[in-house]
Amino acid sequence: MSPSEPSDAQQSRQYGIVLVTASSQAEAESIANVLVQERLAACVSLMPIRSVYTWKGELHQDEEWQLVIKTDLAQFEALAAKVRSIHSYEVPEIIAIPLVNGSQPYLAWISEQLNG
Repeated sequence: MSPSEPSDAQQSRQYGIVLVTASSQAEAESIANVLVQERLAACVSLMPIRSVYTWKGELHQDEEWQLVIKTDLAQFEALAAKVRSIHSYEVPEIIAIPLVNGSQPYLAWISEQLNG
């Protein structure tokens, strides 16, 4: 197998992005740190966003922080449970998007980070 070919373990994984919003940069950083330290995420990118949504019948427009979490979706349930346990929102956004394809060296790096 050449270095650019995926291993059997990489081929059997379902890599994905999990999106979570947080109320502040500090909360987003805290969530990101926990997920990476506990190897539920290989990497978390953070960016400020503006969200428009309805909550309990009222229209809201808020500044939030978007977490873009790179992980193996086999860990989704554990990741979601951890986010719910440390998040300030009553109902946090936790949605997964499967990756259709990706750079094999980057996917190998994700696997390495999650498995230690």
